[in-house]
Amino acid sequence: MSVHFEERSGVVPCQTPWGSWYQTMEEVFIEVNVPNGTSGKEVKCHLGSRHVELHVKGKELFKGKLFDTTMSDEATWTLEDKCLIRIILMKTNREAGNCWSSLLEGEYCANAWVQDQMQRKLTLERFQRENPGFDFSGAEISGNFAGGGPDFSSLQK
Repeated sequence: MSVHFEERSGVVPCQTPWGSWYQTMEEVFIEVNVPNGTSGKEVKCHLGSRHVELHVKGKELFKGKLFDTTMSDEATWTLEDKCLIRIILMKTNREAGNCWSSLLEGEYCANAWVQDQMQRKLTLERFQRENPGFDFSGAEISGNFAGGGPDFSSLQK
């Protein structure tokens, strides 16, 4: 089985006070650093299609309306090594042009450089899917990549 595109190309994380978040065309990943020794019973996580809420040891880490919609029945969270919570949200819009600029509406925004790098990665991921025989993981992209990059679907093959 081949390695996923994001594993070969790396991720572009958006740093936050509690950890970071990053995205692929299909998913949004949230990584939250918690005190060492945290147990699953001390974690309260609510994952809705447009809402997320996380409390650890009775303290709210974040709560709010997501930047865009997700499939709530496919969202998961795990506690890894009793020190990292990983939340995975499945985007409903899985196009390269659907690059989230923030995790929550108006909160945890990617700065201009991070947003640019996220959009580049999603565009390269789209190229990879459209051309499965080629490896775009180390490719550089310039020019019109905003909104998912150029549309080549009208070109004859």
